[in-house]
Amino acid sequence: MSSLPEIFSPDGPLARAIGGYRVRDQQVEMAERIAAAIKSCSVFIAEAGTGTGKTFAYLVPALKSGGKVIVSTGTKTLQDQLFNKDLPMVRDALKAPVKIALLKGRANYVCPYHLERALADGRFLTREDAADARRISVFAKVTHTGDKAECLEVSENSPVWGHATSTRENCLGQDCPDYKDCFVMLARREAMAADLVVVNHHLFFADVMLRDEGMAELLPACNTVIFDEAHQLPEVATLFFGETVSTAQVLDLARDSRAEGLTSARDCLDLQSATRELEKVAKDLRLAVGLDSGRFSYGQLLEKPEFAPALKLLEDEVSGFAAILETQAERSEGLEKCWQRATELLRQIGHWQSNADDGYVRWGEAYTHSLQLNTTPLDVANIFRKQMGGHPRAWIFTSATLAVRGQFHHYCAELGLGDPESACWQSPFDYGKQALLYAPLGMPEPNSMGYTDAVVDAAFPAVKAAGGGAFFLCTSLRAMRRTHELLKARLEDEGLDMPLLIQGEGSKNDLLQRFRHLGNAILVGSQSFWEGVDVRGEALSLVVIDKIPFAPPDDPVLSARIEQMKQQGRNAFIEYQLPRAVINVKQGAGRLIRDEDDTGVLMICDPRLISKPYGRQVWQSLPPMKRTKELNDVLNFFARRNGDHV
Repeated sequence: MSSLPEIFSPDGPLARAIGGYRVRDQQVEMAERIAAAIKSCSVFIAEAGTGTGKTFAYLVPALKSGGKVIVSTGTKTLQDQLFNKDLPMVRDALKAPVKIALLKGRANYVCPYHLERALADGRFLTREDAADARRISVFAKVTHTGDKAECLEVSENSPVWGHATSTRENCLGQDCPDYKDCFVMLARREAMAADLVVVNHHLFFADVMLRDEGMAELLPACNTVIFDEAHQLPEVATLFFGETVSTAQVLDLARDSRAEGLTSARDCLDLQSATRELEKVAKDLRLAVGLDSGRFSYGQLLEKPEFAPALKLLEDEVSGFAAILETQAERSEGLEKCWQRATELLRQIGHWQSNADDGYVRWGEAYTHSLQLNTTPLDVANIFRKQMGGHPRAWIFTSATLAVRGQFHHYCAELGLGDPESACWQSPFDYGKQALLYAPLGMPEPNSMGYTDAVVDAAFPAVKAAGGGAFFLCTSLRAMRRTHELLKARLEDEGLDMPLLIQGEGSKNDLLQRFRHLGNAILVGSQSFWEGVDVRGEALSLVVIDKIPFAPPDDPVLSARIEQMKQQGRNAFIEYQLPRAVINVKQGAGRLIRDEDDTGVLMICDPRLISKPYGRQVWQSLPPMKRTKELNDVLNFFARRNGDHV
C-alpha cells in the first residue's frame, strides 16, 4: 500500500477519487503522527483547526493499520456522516479491504417485541401517535438495520419511539421471543465482525460502565480507539461514571408492568391498581420540587418541604410494587424483568439517599415532566485512567478545540492522561484576511441589569452592515429569549426584511436548513448551536457571542468541584473554569469561517475580554484574526466585502 505522503499527494488516490481535494501540510503531518501512535500503541492528543481535514487525517492511518479500530464521535450526526459518507469514500479511494460497521445505543433500534406490545395495548395519546406507531410497524418489516434514523416518515422526536424501542432495563435479552430478529443484536454481531466500528461517546461510556451496549466484547479485541470531538469527553465521562435514578424510569416500569400484566397476569388485579398508584407518586415527586426546570443541590432539595416526604412515599410504593411483582414473576419473562427492575430502582433510590461518599456530589435535575437524582464523581481522571489500562492499544484524542493557548495541561488533568505526545495544527485558512474579531467598547458588566439590551444595541449596526446572515450565541435561555424579543422589535421598527429564527422553533437541522436557504436570516440560539454547526458562504458572516460562557457557579456539580479544589489549595478558576470557558468560546468562534472563501466578523460583547487579565487567554486561544474595538472597522469590513461582489 502507498505511503501516507503518496496517499495525500496531488496525484494520489484521494485526489483522484475526491472532487476539489487539496493537499494540506497540516493534514499529512497529523496523519503521520497518528500512524506513529497507532504503531506504538500510545496516547496522542491532536488539536486541528477548522479546514485541516482531521477526519481524513485519522481515517487513512486507521484503515491502513490492519488492526481493529473503534472511532467514537460526540454526536450522532457526525457518526452518521462518517459511516455513510467519509468512511466509504476513503476506503474506496484506498481500495482498502476493510469491513466497517455502525453501532448506536439500543434506543436507536426498533424492538419488535415492545412495538408489538405497544400496538396491542393501543394506548396512544393522539391520533398522530397512533399513525406513527403504524408507520414504524411498516418500517420494521422492511428495514435491514432497524435504525430509526432511516425511518424518514416518523420524526426522531416522536414520543412513540419510547414504546417501539427497548431500554437496558426492559430488554428481555435471550428470553425474548423475538431474540433471533433483534436489530440490536444484529448491529452488535456486525460490529464484532468489522475491522472499523463507528460509535458515539455516550455509547462508549455507557458500555464501559454498564457492560450493556455491545462494547464490552468490542473493546478487548480493539487495537486503536479514536475519539473525534474529544473536547466533549470529560462531560460525558462524568455523566456515566456516576449513578442516576429518575421518575421517568419509574413511569416506564409502571407502563411496562401494566402491559405485561394484561398479557400474562390478567387475574392479578392488585398489579393494575398498583401501576396507577406508582405513576401518581412518581409525578408527585416531580411536582415536589416546583414547576420550573433546573438543577438543585442535595441541600436545596431537602430544603423544599414536600421533597423528603414525597421521596419516602415513592420509595415505599416501589417497595410494595416489587413485592407484588415478585408474586407474579414466574408467569412470564417480561414480569420477571419488571420485578428485577423494581428491585434495582429501590436500591438506586436508597443509594442516592445514603450515599455521602467523598469525591461524589448528590444533586437533582428537574425537567418538564421528570426529576432525575444524580450521584456524580467530582474527578473522573482516576476512573478514566483505569479504563485505559489493560490490553495495550493506541488512544487518539482529536478536536478543533482541546488546547488553551496551545497547551493541553487542563485536558490531560481532567482525563488522567499524564503527559502524552500532543500537537496543535492551525487552520489553513487566512484568518488575517478572512475574519475580524470585534470587542465593542463601553459595554456594561455582564451581570448588570439590561446587559442583553446593550448586546443587541451594540450588535445591531453590525447586523445591518452584514445584511443579516448572523448567529447570536447566548449563554442562557433567558438571554436567548430576550435577544429574540429585542431583535424582533428592532427589525419591525426599521422595516428590515431579515427573517428571525430562534432555537426551539423546529429541530436543529430544520432551523439550519432554513437559515442556509434564506441567506439573510438571523438565528438566535443557546448551547446547542455553539458547536457541530456548519454553515458556509454568505448565509453566515456575523457571529455574536453575548458573554464568555463560564458555567453558572451555582451549578451543583461545579460548586462542589470548586469547593474540593479550594480544599486542595488549588485555584479552581484558573485551573478549571477558565479553560472550559476558553474551549467553549473556541467552539462558538469556529462557526464563522468554514472554508477558504468565507469571510466574517466574530463579535464578543463581554467587556471582560478587554478589562480582565484572563481575557487575554481567551483571545490568544482564538484563530489569528485582526482585532478591533471600533465599530467603524466592522462597517468598513462589510463594505469592502460587499463592494468586492459588485
